[in-house]
Order: sequence, then C-alpha cells, then structure tokens
Amino acid sequence: MIYINNNKEFHLTNGMISYICRVEEKTGVLEQLYFGSAIPHQPTFDYLIEREIRPSNNFKKEDHTSSLEHIKQEMPMYGTTDFRYPAVEVQYPDGDAISHFNYSNYRISNKKRKIPNLPTSFYDEAEAETLTIVLKDRYSSLTIEMDYTIFKDFPIISRQNHIVHHDDCRYQLMRFMSMSLDLPIDDCDWLHLDGAWARETQVKRDKLHSGLQQISSTRGASSHIHNPFFAICEKSATEFQGDVYAFSLIYSGNFVGQIEVDTYRISRVQMGINPYQFSWQLEKGDVFSSPEVIMNYAQNGFNEMSRNFHAFFKKHLIRQTWASKERPVLINNWEATYFNFDESKIQALAQEAADLGIELFVLDDGWFGHRDNDASSLGNWQVDKRKLPHGIRSLSQKIHEKGLKFGLWFEPEMVSMDTPLYQAHPDWIVGHPQKNISHGRNQYVLDFSQNCVIDCIFEQMDAVLKACEIDYVKWDMNRYISEAYSVSLGKQRQGEFFHRYILGVYALYEKLLAKYPDLLIESCAGGGGRFDPALLYYAPQTWTSDDTDAIERLKIQYGASMVYPLSAIGSHVSEVPNHQVARMTSLKMRSDVALFGTFGYELDVTKLSQREKSQVKNQIILFKKHRMLLHTGTFFRLQSPFNGNVCAWMVVSENQTEALIGYYQILAEPNPPYQRLRLKGLNADFDYTIWEKEQVRTGKDLMAVGLIFGENYIDRASDFWQRQMAGDFSSKLIYLTRNKMQS
Repeated sequence: MIYINNNKEFHLTNGMISYICRVEEKTGVLEQLYFGSAIPHQPTFDYLIEREIRPSNNFKKEDHTSSLEHIKQEMPMYGTTDFRYPAVEVQYPDGDAISHFNYSNYRISNKKRKIPNLPTSFYDEAEAETLTIVLKDRYSSLTIEMDYTIFKDFPIISRQNHIVHHDDCRYQLMRFMSMSLDLPIDDCDWLHLDGAWARETQVKRDKLHSGLQQISSTRGASSHIHNPFFAICEKSATEFQGDVYAFSLIYSGNFVGQIEVDTYRISRVQMGINPYQFSWQLEKGDVFSSPEVIMNYAQNGFNEMSRNFHAFFKKHLIRQTWASKERPVLINNWEATYFNFDESKIQALAQEAADLGIELFVLDDGWFGHRDNDASSLGNWQVDKRKLPHGIRSLSQKIHEKGLKFGLWFEPEMVSMDTPLYQAHPDWIVGHPQKNISHGRNQYVLDFSQNCVIDCIFEQMDAVLKACEIDYVKWDMNRYISEAYSVSLGKQRQGEFFHRYILGVYALYEKLLAKYPDLLIESCAGGGGRFDPALLYYAPQTWTSDDTDAIERLKIQYGASMVYPLSAIGSHVSEVPNHQVARMTSLKMRSDVALFGTFGYELDVTKLSQREKSQVKNQIILFKKHRMLLHTGTFFRLQSPFNGNVCAWMVVSENQTEALIGYYQILAEPNPPYQRLRLKGLNADFDYTIWEKEQVRTGKDLMAVGLIFGENYIDRASDFWQRQMAGDFSSKLIYLTRNKMQS
C-alpha cells in the first residue's frame, strides 16, 4: 500500500484513497501533493507540482520559486518564508524559534508504534502499513519522525508525529501539531460539533472564509464546547453525496483544530494539542509524541464519513473484548434518588429492575464518605455505613443474587475539602498555593501530573473493586481545570501541566484495566464534556449528555453519530417531567430514542404503574431482540432534527437481511402533507417484510419511493375521523426483514 518513487515521492493508496507527498528538491521540506480518492500509481507525480513566481520572500538566494509560503507542506515551520501557522515551533537556547526540518530518510513497518499512556489505533500486521519519514533540523540535532498509517479496508490515513532530542542542549517545544495538511480548496463548507453542558454535539455548518476558523479547548478536557472533530466538505455535500475530508483527534485534553485559508485559496488544516499555554522542555534522549489524528475521506457525503469512523473505531480503537460484545441493559439510580437513598431503597430498585428484565444495576454518586450533597467526600472512597451498613461487598452479592450485574460510580480525578486526602496533601491540588483556587461543583481537581496521586487513587479504587464483584464502573469528571499549576513541576515546566495531567488520566485507566481487563467502563464528564476517541480506547461507551429529554436527545445523539458508533452513545429513559427541561414525553417516545444507543433507564421503577411496567418489560425485550443489529449494524441518518420537525434514522444489518427505523415527530401539525421516508442501505434485489404494516416491498422500492406514512382511506371516511392521532412528541419504530419466502 506504500509506493516510493526514485525521485523521493511517497504514495499511500489502498484502492479507496491516495495520499501523495514528496521531498522538495530546493528546500528539502516535505511537500504535499494530493489527498483524496484513489488514483493510479505513476513513475512520477511531478505533474501535480504547482510553482509559479509570486511576490514573496524566497528561501534560496536569487531563486524566485523557493518561497515556503507558496509550497504545500507536511511539516510547515514559521520564520523561514512561510507566514502561515506552523506545525512545529521550537525555542532554541538563544531564544529564537527559527527551525528548518529537512528530509533525512524513511522506513516502512507493518507494526504500530506504542506510546506509553497515549491511546492510539491498533492493527494486525496484515491490516495496515506505516510509513515513517524522518526530518532533521538544519540548526540542531533534533529530528521529527512523521508516522503515516494506511489501513487495508478503510479510506483512512492516521497521522502522528514524534520529536526526538539527541544532543546536550535544552530546547523548549512550543507547538507540535499531530498533522498539517495543505488542501488546494477553499470554496467549501466546514462542519463541526459544538454546544455546552446539556446540549452537546450540536451540528454546525459554516462557509469557509479567508483567514482562520478554529475549534479548540483550553479547559483541560476536550469539553462540551467543541468535540475534537471537524470536516471540510463541498458546498453541495449532503448526507449521501459530495466529497468530505474529516479529522478526528484521539485525545482528551486541550486541543485545537483549525483551517487557515490563505490568499491563494489553499486551506491549511491542522489538528493537535492546543499550543495556548503549552510548552515542553526537551532534554537529551527525550521523545515527545503528539496524539494521533484520524484523517477520513468520503466521496458520498456525511453518512459515508460516519460509517467510516464507526467501523474504524470498532475495529481499530475500542478494546476488542467490548467492541462487538453485547452491552447490558442498565438502570442507574441517579435521577431516581440523587443522594437520598439507603440500602433498602437500593434493594427495592434492584429487585424491581430484575423483574423488568434489566441486566445491570448501577449505584451512582453518594455511596461513599458522608456524601449527602455535592460539597463533600470526593477522594474518600470508603463506603458510607449510614446508607449501606453492610458495605459494598454485601450489596454486590445481593444484587448479583437477583440476577443482575453490579456497577459503581467514581469521580477519581476530584477531591472535596472535608476529606483526609485534602487535609494531608494540599500539594496534590491543582492550583497555585499562594493564589486563589476556584471550585466547580464544590470540588477541586487532583494533580494527575503526579504519579503519587494516581497511585493513591488507584489504591482506593482497587480496594473497593477487589473486595467484591463489580462489573461496571462509571467514571465521571464534573468540572474543568482553571488556575492550571502543579507544585511538583517547577517554574520551567508549568507549560507541560495540561498534557501531563491527561497522560495521568490515561495512566489510571491503564492500571485499572491491567488488573481488571473485563471491566466495562463508561466515561462521563458532566455528560459529554470528554466524549472523544481517546477515551473510547479505554471506555467503550460514553454518557453522551446529562440532558435525558427525548426531544433534546434527538439532536445530541444525531450529532454524536457523526463520529461515534451507537454502541458508544450512552442513552437512557428518564423521569418526566424531564429533570433538565421539564418536558413531558411518553414512555414510548423516550424509549424509541434511547434504543439507538447503549440503552438503559434512569428513573424510579418502583413508582411505575402496572401499565408502565408492562411497557418497560416490552421495551427491554425489544432492545434485546435488536441489540446486536443496533450495535453491529450500519447506521444511516435519514432526516435531521436540525432542519425541521422530523428526525429519522435507521440501522441495517451487515448482511442486509434486517433493518430498524426510528421516526420521530416533534410537534403535531394540522392538516399535514403526505410524508414519505426514503430508506438507505438495503439490498435492492431483496423483498422485505414491513412487520408493522404486514406488507412486502422490494429494497429498491423502499429506497426509491420510501415508506409511505399516509393511509388509504378510500370509502373509509369514518375510519379517518376516528383514527388515533399521534400528537406532539410522537415516534414510530419500523422493523424490516428479508422476506422468508424469497429464495
């Protein structure tokens, strides 16, 4: 999949995509030539070189075509005739930042480089190849190793960079992007996911404009505000047509993703660690590795882009013990009890849950210390005997005796002021000890850049986990980092804090999973405040949002599906009036939305009526019937809740023999027009039974004509006037199977 021409051209191709770069002969930089749909390999790609004389500073004396401002580059540097944002910035002992990284050599491998405590994609030797191009700095012994991985079965290139220090001088790394790509396009749109707490992953699409457009986080987490993903697309691109170039960063900390459109209509695309307040001291022998970026090219719109991400993450990023494993139907006690519970209440909830067919009971916040509200006990992971007098071990046994698995909530990165840990180790708190340290949700952040802090929290969690049978952990994180400072780093290394912090988070995940490899972890950060690919490497599902309202969840889950598979999208049926927006929706509507995710409940099942309990039982039976279809099938978005009153999506099995469609109407309309929904992903030659209509239609028909929601009331006027009207907040589930009578 990797071709090297004699004139130092590099071509990565797998029949779906091509990525071409070369060594520029006058400057020695790595020049970008092409990224897009696959093209045939040629003995030379010099016909792709564009180099005209333009007003500029030129790198070589008396040479008018050596300006780096007009060369598309793979590792651009500032200060050497390129005035756009660089991918690397190094401060030298003299205080300058003038670098020039020339091509040195290359190597090819079918083994993936593993970086300690930094999640990356993985693959077997037959599934991918990695090209490493080594650049050498003209002014120092620093080298940069650029990893390009191409995968056999995906239109995806992954990028990761490593800077290596070889001599005795001290350098300060100020900026180090995971990728930089100069695309010769500008008349395009860009799409990203923004939001806030309780309204995460809102789909935003804007026109590319001259200058800089950017998404980022400076909060210590990937954040509710921007997901570490964006895409550039043709203006005419839709869900099912048009070129899309998409980028997703495997990282959970401060990041930046930006597009800089220059005066010659070149779009410089960059993604990596946010350089704001970042610096990294390089000593002899040090290697600093950037997070990995996944570059995804789709020729047929956003649905194809998403399908690429979904399949790739399930095969090459999510732990394989869980990537295709059934996720249990869970119930979480949070909205049922908040902090106000005791053992009898938990036992009653668990028994009712077991009777309903639920498979996992999760005890949320409030089981430890003296945690009666959110101002106490974080960092003191000792069971509260007032609430659970027989302890967690006894409770776990009783939960398992009811036929349920048992899960527990932790917030390991945080500490409360009233704990022994806080009193004994004030130097373990993030912040400057002589300056104000703000709180969020009445809590403070533990300094995970210190190994002793990680070890202490692991020991506390391990004491709980090894004392009883715990099948699931919900790992929460409910505030961002401000006043970033670590007393352990010293004044020269404070710019390393944010990155060292998130490496510490990954280190704790590594320690837990090394000892408990079968543990199912669901990540959470006040909902979707840290929903990113890096955490999927450790935790195969994420609590998508604290907003559990079914109508709001249409947008949140629709947006999340742009990047993440349904098996990663945590979704529950909750109380009404909804605790976030006070909206009343039917139990059916709430279930029909939550079904397209991990699926679970977050309400007091002991207060349900017999009719509601019967509904819940049937919902759980329905989910279990379709669970593997939902979590292993191919997902298609059909109608966007951002564009109208209706949302629709569907999942099709890999062999195209069954499909499940979700159709949601937000508000009822008087005298509505006829409605049809064109389906996707079916086999045109198959006959399908529509179970809800007891009707057989062809796949080609269903994709060309669509499902018809209007009824035939010829000579049935009385039936029309007596029909049951859906009203506001209504939903339909439609199940198709290949007609068994078909040969």
